[in-house]
Amino acid sequence: MAEALEIKERESVVVRFSGDSGDGMQLAGNIFSTVSATVGNSISTFPDYPADIRAPQGSLTGVSGFQVHIGAGKVYTPGDQCDVLVAMNAAALKTQYKYAKPGAAIIIDTDSFGPKDLQKAAFQSEDYLGEMGIDPDRVIACPLTEMVKDCLKDSGMDLKSIMKCRNMFALGLVCWLFDRDLEIAFKFLREKFAKKLDIAEANIKVIQAGYDYGHNTHSSVANVYRIETKHKVPGRYMDITGNKATAYGFIAAAEKAGLKLYLGSYPITPATDVLHELSKHKSLGVITVQCEDEIAGCSSAVGASFAGALAVTSTSGPGICLKSEAMNLAVIMELPLVVLDVQRGGPATGLPTKSEQTDLLQALFGRNGESPMPVIAATSPTDCFDAAYQASKIALEHMTPVILMTDAYVANGSAAFRLPNLSEYPSINPPYVPEELRGTWTPYMRTENGTRYWAVPGREGFQHILGGLEKDDKTGAISTNPENHDLMTRKRAQKIANIPVPDLEVLGDKEDADLLVVGFGGTFGHLHAAMDEMRASGKKVALAHFKFINPLPQNTAEVLKKYSKVVVAEQNMGQLASWLRMKVDGFCPYQFNQVKGQPFVVNELVEAFNAIINK
Repeated sequence: MAEALEIKERESVVVRFSGDSGDGMQLAGNIFSTVSATVGNSISTFPDYPADIRAPQGSLTGVSGFQVHIGAGKVYTPGDQCDVLVAMNAAALKTQYKYAKPGAAIIIDTDSFGPKDLQKAAFQSEDYLGEMGIDPDRVIACPLTEMVKDCLKDSGMDLKSIMKCRNMFALGLVCWLFDRDLEIAFKFLREKFAKKLDIAEANIKVIQAGYDYGHNTHSSVANVYRIETKHKVPGRYMDITGNKATAYGFIAAAEKAGLKLYLGSYPITPATDVLHELSKHKSLGVITVQCEDEIAGCSSAVGASFAGALAVTSTSGPGICLKSEAMNLAVIMELPLVVLDVQRGGPATGLPTKSEQTDLLQALFGRNGESPMPVIAATSPTDCFDAAYQASKIALEHMTPVILMTDAYVANGSAAFRLPNLSEYPSINPPYVPEELRGTWTPYMRTENGTRYWAVPGREGFQHILGGLEKDDKTGAISTNPENHDLMTRKRAQKIANIPVPDLEVLGDKEDADLLVVGFGGTFGHLHAAMDEMRASGKKVALAHFKFINPLPQNTAEVLKKYSKVVVAEQNMGQLASWLRMKVDGFCPYQFNQVKGQPFVVNELVEAFNAIINK
């Protein structure tokens, strides 16, 4: 019998699963993060997909990674480097070792480090550990493939199916390392493979085998750690991705507004999961249409909006280019529409599986004519729910298209999500044309705040026509009158400017900071972590993070001008900084810009921000 191990507690740990695209690293990572979220740990994940459609097996460009950071308290990022690296083959070790901390434990499948595997991974000799300078005492080397084959030899499964279970052995070993409850993983698999229970049970058997291997061998590298949850907030939790949270936010908004939800979309990485998720919820009155192209997806949503639905269209940066004409149709018709832009690396096809913030100026200005739209940027995977709800509320209550920006990092990443109580969310009240205006109403008659009334088709006495040609402010008839066009342009702009948004919140040393860090959208976690690290070292640092970008919060100028040094950090070449300079007179910030297709690295942020303070 194996001796009992002492279980040590840790505040947090980072695990990175890596292997071929077909090795199931995303599934293994998702299950591990689900197990951790279910017991109340804070989590942050980062799926790192290759950009190749299907790279050759064992090649350096075909490695897929999934990093998860679990913590006893709040964690803001997936971590700069991992405490445990799972490398399912030689290429994974070669490309992913740079993400491991000095002293990290490394789990490898020795069956995937043969001469051909090493050759594909560009190793020069069979001493691959020595070649990379890795201490063998840090490596948990096990013949993982052979053990999985032996575990399932009596299952009746063919070899190809058996090989697909290798990821579960690695998962079981990691679950042993961190004292995870396997029953949660078993439940996940039985639900995922509810129609193929033999597959579920085979995977469960392999997870248990991986767990038992760790328990029985007690490798000198391994220590068993437990991450306890420090601050448990009562409620039901789930591990949720940003895309799924976005879909749920749209459903919640439609429910609150008493409307049907319509999504017109064309598949595009990394936004397609929103279409996939919403298509599962017909029972909730959700209508999804996969259209033949991007402009059709947006145009169909404009039609659904005219018909009285909460209309949404989803895409990424290239699709925003293609949808722009139909988006502008919603601008001039003043119809509610939410345009979801899950940003990815560009230009052109660019880096379709990687993350950037390079669509901001396109969202603000990428249409012909004066065509202002509200722009909101979600700050985390779980915030995608609130951001989708808020974007829908603004669109419906102010009769305007709204651009909701996420990015591949927050859309594919996940976090522990406490299921919300919808009764706690604000009401959504579209400006339906009142009955007393029957007989006197015209299509561009407005409420007190400048919003056009919404006349849903089917109401007798409110028949009307909308279109892409400019209309007369009073009659709604087509008009080329210069003064009328100037008036309508200003009214459309003023309507957007009148939209109330929350004040910009300052975190950290808000009264006496030597440096104010400014960002927007999905960089919130990394900037917050950098601020926390700098404050812990005695520096005075504050953070102001934008979620509402157009219109800007009313206190924006007051906040930005309060501090002697301000740095705007963003994953582009300075688009938010340009927008803020345009809107705030005399604002001249420092800038920190990266366009790598990868999230910020907290240590690099800290180094750059300290250099600014010390200037």
